[in-house]
Amino acid sequence: MKTQRSMVIISAHAADFVWRAGGAIGLHTLNGGKATVVSLSYGENGESGDLWRKPGQTIETVKSHRHAESLAASNALGAEFIPLDLGDYPLEVSGESLREIASIYVEKEPDVILIHAAEDPFNPDHPVASFAAQKARLLAMGAGGVPASFKTIPPPEMYAFEPHQPDLCSFKPDTFVDVTNVWKIKTQAMLAMAAQSYLQDHYTRRAEQRAFQSRYAGFDKDTRYVEAFQRMTPEKKRFL
Repeated sequence: MKTQRSMVIISAHAADFVWRAGGAIGLHTLNGGKATVVSLSYGENGESGDLWRKPGQTIETVKSHRHAESLAASNALGAEFIPLDLGDYPLEVSGESLREIASIYVEKEPDVILIHAAEDPFNPDHPVASFAAQKARLLAMGAGGVPASFKTIPPPEMYAFEPHQPDLCSFKPDTFVDVTNVWKIKTQAMLAMAAQSYLQDHYTRRAEQRAFQSRYAGFDKDTRYVEAFQRMTPEKKRFL
């Protein structure tokens, strides 16, 4: 019998999970849950700006650097890190890679999966990662509890984390997570992603903005940092 809740995060690039869901991951593991970050690529081509300013830089060196950063960030959040190294700009997920993602779902049996929003007009890789994560979930579930020739899992909840420009990505947040108590942990993870240090201030301000907005959802004035998510799967409720 499973005693710990399990979370899987599908990140298109090496740092996406930190900026967008680092607080939720840290909160999950702090409360005794298991978290697994699956990074589809290192973001070596289009997501490693500071590293490419160095003369004579190479893809191999950038990948190595990004691996170390992501591992340090995952460790800070208490999560396991699994890199698939599929390449970026463009990110392409083959049938074999899709089956690999599905097999990770089956192994980890997640209660919740965090993914990219389905739309992003400014990043070609994020929608690809979102589609792959959703399709792999369906493959891992089989035909909704019907016996299959392979092991299946119960339907995990699935949420999209907030994109960089939510208002232009059809992102409709309906779930707010107070991450104030783990903000120091998220900050540690963000600092580990030195190749994209320019994003630290952006996501700190975004979390502060969401905290202010969350007061309309019942959060109090002591809530300083909030991450927003959009639920991608039906919610099971029992009303009395």
